[in-house]
Amino acid sequence: MKKRNVYILSSLIVLLTVAAFILIYFLNLQDKVKVASPVDLDGAPEFSHLIYGDFDNALDKPMDAAKIGEFLYVSDTNNKQVQVFDTSGTFIFKFGKEGDGEGEFMFPYGITGDKKGNIYVADLYNGNISIFDKKGKFISYFKETDEKNSVIKAPGGIRIFDEKLYLADIEQNKVFIFDLKGKKLQEIGTPGTEDGQLRAPNAVTVDRDDNIYVADSGNQRIQIFTKDGKYLRNVNGSKDGTGSSVFVNPRGIAVDSRGILYVVNNLTHFVYGFNEKGEKVFEFGGMGDANEQFYLPNGLFVDQDDQVYITDTLNQRVVVYR
Repeated sequence: MKKRNVYILSSLIVLLTVAAFILIYFLNLQDKVKVASPVDLDGAPEFSHLIYGDFDNALDKPMDAAKIGEFLYVSDTNNKQVQVFDTSGTFIFKFGKEGDGEGEFMFPYGITGDKKGNIYVADLYNGNISIFDKKGKFISYFKETDEKNSVIKAPGGIRIFDEKLYLADIEQNKVFIFDLKGKKLQEIGTPGTEDGQLRAPNAVTVDRDDNIYVADSGNQRIQIFTKDGKYLRNVNGSKDGTGSSVFVNPRGIAVDSRGILYVVNNLTHFVYGFNEKGEKVFEFGGMGDANEQFYLPNGLFVDQDDQVYITDTLNQRVVVYR
């Protein structure tokens, strides 16, 4: 029943996504969608290189990426596995296969790592999070300490900060925060469209002040909460975050060392950067398969050196900026 519900939810999201894309087209926004925009504002990263995998290990619909230790781990979703590269893009190894058993995936999505180098992979369709060692050996599932009231259903984006696991549950329209032993510390959001409510959240991140950012994909905005879960404000490209949104299905998010918020705008194939006031300070991308273009980008990760990794799902690659 849980898998069927997730499949139905995913199908609805896809239908809404396609409808929004068609709407953009018929509103004569093709130029925004199809033509790469030059970097026209300060602070944007510079294109570095592409990662496709090698001939025998090509990526197929990569949904998320995270640099953990010295390597880049990519959820290779259609291949039901995780691929591992060095930061230059050289293939190192892979792990996982299709299934619902230990070390297996049906829809590997969010990926993150802890200080020990262990790898956490959220499986949207299996409704669980698997933990692997840095060599890809399955260790265990992430188990909630209160198993009678387990809350994880459809895990999307996940990130670990300060020994806490932050999880966007797409089906439940909530963000959950756990310690790494599985104790639920906090939950944020209820279903809806009001401030503090969420609809199909896909990603979560934390800034240097421990504020929590949520990609509220169905509501076309990024919501910001305090570390205690109190709603602060929205970012959507308008002056105060309450006007017309520039987002159409926002997905991956991250905050760099300067406090710049990166947002993947999935359906217009752009990545935006916002300062701490919520003002847009740069944009790059556009629909296409050239080096600095995207085709339905999804995940985004910024490492400690402010190098940016973007999963370009339908171009079957990871695009790296520095």
